[in-house]
Amino acid sequence: MQNKVSLDKLDKGDEAVIDSFINDSLPAKFYELGFAPGSAITIKHKAPFNGPICINIKHDDSLIAIRKSEAALILATKI
Repeated sequence: MQNKVSLDKLDKGDEAVIDSFINDSLPAKFYELGFAPGSAITIKHKAPFNGPICINIKHDDSLIAIRKSEAALILATKI
């Protein structure tokens, strides 16, 4: 069994598949941006000092920057 980790814990260059969300209060915008269970992602950049995280959503090759606090609510399995 693979361990789930929140996106804020992944390092630059890490690839993962989104599994679930820590709570159901995440805005619908995350689904609209491509953060749906089963979506493959790559961490492209992590800004210093708790800054935003740039994530590549592989199915449409989009780059999305989200707050570290939001990334902490998204669970994924590292691949």
